[in-house]
Amino acid sequence: MSALPRLLVIMGSGETSPTMVQTHREVFSRVGDAPAVIFDTPHGFQENADDIAARAVDYFAQSVGHRVDVLNFRHTSSTGSVEHETMLSRLRQACWVFAGPGSPSYALRVWKGSPVPDLLAGKLQHGGAVVFASAAALTLGRFSVPVYEIYKVGEDPQWLEGLDLTAMAGLNAAVIPHYNNAEGGGHDTRYCYLGERRLRVLEQQLPDETFVLGVDEHTACVIDLDEGTASVAGLGVVTSRHRGRQRTYAAGAVVGLDELSAGEAAAAESGAPNGGGSPDRGEATAARSPLRSDVSRLESDFDQAIGSRQSSGAVGAILDLDQLLVDWSRDTLQSDDLDNARSALRSLVVRLGEAADAGLRDPREAVAPYVDALVDLRRRLREEGRYEMADEIRERLVSLGLEVKDSPEGTEWSLP
Repeated sequence: MSALPRLLVIMGSGETSPTMVQTHREVFSRVGDAPAVIFDTPHGFQENADDIAARAVDYFAQSVGHRVDVLNFRHTSSTGSVEHETMLSRLRQACWVFAGPGSPSYALRVWKGSPVPDLLAGKLQHGGAVVFASAAALTLGRFSVPVYEIYKVGEDPQWLEGLDLTAMAGLNAAVIPHYNNAEGGGHDTRYCYLGERRLRVLEQQLPDETFVLGVDEHTACVIDLDEGTASVAGLGVVTSRHRGRQRTYAAGAVVGLDELSAGEAAAAESGAPNGGGSPDRGEATAARSPLRSDVSRLESDFDQAIGSRQSSGAVGAILDLDQLLVDWSRDTLQSDDLDNARSALRSLVVRLGEAADAGLRDPREAVAPYVDALVDLRRRLREEGRYEMADEIRERLVSLGLEVKDSPEGTEWSLP
């Protein structure tokens, strides 16, 4: 057995969100304080590629507690340059390699024909961790889905040749992340936006010995090549599917790789239902954004505190929501979920002021705990450079009739 563990970690989504922090920390604890790098290749075609990479670096530093460096490899035109050779040297030395959002077909086009696939396979052969998520996860199997070309451009369902790193674990698989996606609402966007109809078309194109390895959003499949096992972490399930029949493994499960690759046969023997049909409400609910779920929970906490006239509980819910925004702002896959959370925070601030203003005998004494907490929250936002939200809190306080004055010594407020 090698000095370093041999780990292939497949994340369905949420790779730079709070949901995957614990999984990242556990993987780092196993490889130790070794050089760690992230590839910018999958998103290298995007105009904001530098910003995406920077947010990922910040996430691993601030949320996970580990320094990572960026490997810049966005174009095949860089091949042979000093920068390209430096990138390859750093990749050889790294014991932890990460890649995430973007386009799987673009990443494959850049990586194919370069030493990158062999170097990644070397980590899985001699020791190290390869952590691929979202778009990058699609490249790991024997075959890969060009998801943008199919879902956005309308090309016929077809496979690309993948990196086949799963073969290092003895798995003849096609990896599909975002397996339980429910963003489509009224139309089927499971299976990384393919839906059941197109997945069935694709399955018919696969060799009979190849199965689909599905990983839900905010879920990780941690494959330990030394132990011959796959463990499931996160909020969803990992699925082994073959010709429409599938078997799922929930968070906390540890399964042998032989069983994982034969999971569809086990499903058939047990009479488990196939994966057909349209997504029902249960599936859509299960795939709901964890950020939205946490926002709803904190809004409920706020309502209960207001109903019980517990000012500290109401303020606590607002502060927890603010911290939630900080944590999720490091996610490289920004979405309207953050806008929803910001809107919820502003709403709670307004409602707190309205509650404090209703039927109170001594206005200043009654509202002081609420206002002081909001003033302190505003101070923290200004210290973090989040001036727009800090200014909005000030404007809300002024609109409620308070006088707010800033000075070098701090912020003072008063009631007219």
